[in-house]
Amino acid sequence: MKYVCPLITVSDMKLARDFYETLLGQKVKYDFGESVTFHGDFAIHLQTHYKNLIDNREIKSGGNNFELYFESDTIELIVENLKKSKIIFVHELREQPWRQKVVRFYDLDKNIIEVGETLEHLSFRLRKEGLSFEQISEITNMPIDFVIDSIEKYEKNK
Repeated sequence: MKYVCPLITVSDMKLARDFYETLLGQKVKYDFGESVTFHGDFAIHLQTHYKNLIDNREIKSGGNNFELYFESDTIELIVENLKKSKIIFVHELREQPWRQKVVRFYDLDKNIIEVGETLEHLSFRLRKEGLSFEQISEITNMPIDFVIDSIEKYEKNK
């Protein structure tokens, strides 16, 4: 058996597709009409069609028990764009206990979306704040080799 991807249901395919493509920069991999798969390997499926596939069982939105997770090096810019789009936030930009910056918000169907700074960028940012490789590794629980490689990657691209 092969795991393929998460699938969430949406009430309006056009609006949902626009949300993921325009606001979150996702690219369509497959468009099957009632179902669209994005290159990040997650899919959206039209609720009315999906409901028929599950024998008309109830579909509940907004359960706060699932999220789609994305990463970006430009999280502050993403938050600015979200605020302009009148998105409902679960919470605005904050640091997790391991210092990664994240924001959580709802898509149009009340599914939680999280955008976090990449762990590579986190290592680089913490190094710029003056922390040692060992301190970064301890705070983030990332292997020291990952921390060093991440920092070197960003320093090369300055």
